[in-house]
Amino acid sequence: MPAPFATPLDELDRKIVAAMQVDGRVSWRRIAEVLDEPERTITRRGTDLLAKRVIQISSLDGHNAAVMVRAECAVGAVRSTATALAQRPDCVFAYALTGRVDCVAEIRVSTANLPRLVLDELPATVGLARAHADPVLRILRSVRQWRPPILTPAQIAALEAPPFGLQQPDGSEPEPLTPTDRAITQVLRRDGRASTTEIARGAGISESTARRRLEWLLVNRRVWSRAVVEPALLGFPFEAMIWVRVLPGRLDTFVKHVLAEPRVRQMSALAGEYDLAINVAVADQASLYELIDTAPWRQMVQSRQISVILEAMKRSGVRLPLGAHAT
Repeated sequence: MPAPFATPLDELDRKIVAAMQVDGRVSWRRIAEVLDEPERTITRRGTDLLAKRVIQISSLDGHNAAVMVRAECAVGAVRSTATALAQRPDCVFAYALTGRVDCVAEIRVSTANLPRLVLDELPATVGLARAHADPVLRILRSVRQWRPPILTPAQIAALEAPPFGLQQPDGSEPEPLTPTDRAITQVLRRDGRASTTEIARGAGISESTARRRLEWLLVNRRVWSRAVVEPALLGFPFEAMIWVRVLPGRLDTFVKHVLAEPRVRQMSALAGEYDLAINVAVADQASLYELIDTAPWRQMVQSRQISVILEAMKRSGVRLPLGAHAT
């Protein structure tokens, strides 16, 4: 079962983590102001959370397009296949699952390179018996937008920083970054909370240039800051993927209802067998049952498939240690 032994963080640590989920680069001083806590306490606790890798800040960049890969694996090969997918540098997340689909991964790939991925690269993945590669048509909620009920709406609003909204996949190739911007993104991949001083040193540029180029990269959505934390540590140890086919004419209403649900971490519209892929995090099995069978959007579903997440091999571009989902 997913994360049955994980001990949630205490209330203040959960709030600090939730603040960094809103803005991964937010200062300790700002968090202290919003939470009305001593800056020294927030700095000590936040630094300790990062040092222990309870939370990691990643920075994503790359193609403005993605596919959701649902993989069926050979007997005994689920972990190997999910790990192999996670090892791809273009993989955003990879989860081992229960059910007919053994693992799922999101892979960022340009439209031009999609044939090579589907026809050549995926079939060569170790242990993979069959794969469905469904292009992501629209991101309806990103993990970056997940707001578990830990902070108040006013606190969240006080912490939010650009870029606002979502970068929607359109299959285009982004303009190549300059050597300076590539050097900055390399620093951020190693440490998403690197200061402008550290960025300047790592990229070999002045601090003023680092500050200016970092702001450009963030505002123009060329790099995204994401907080990586196991939902179990926030009090949501039971995760699942829900694949949904919605009744004709009800998609917009269905999406509106689902986006009002704070237990939904991520939702993407797909081109494939299912209309939507929804990642949820709940307190327990009873909560999952309540969510999928008594929610107001239940009557709009034509068909669905539910896969419990057994283990996360990768989240938001960050590889996780074996067994991370159950620690």
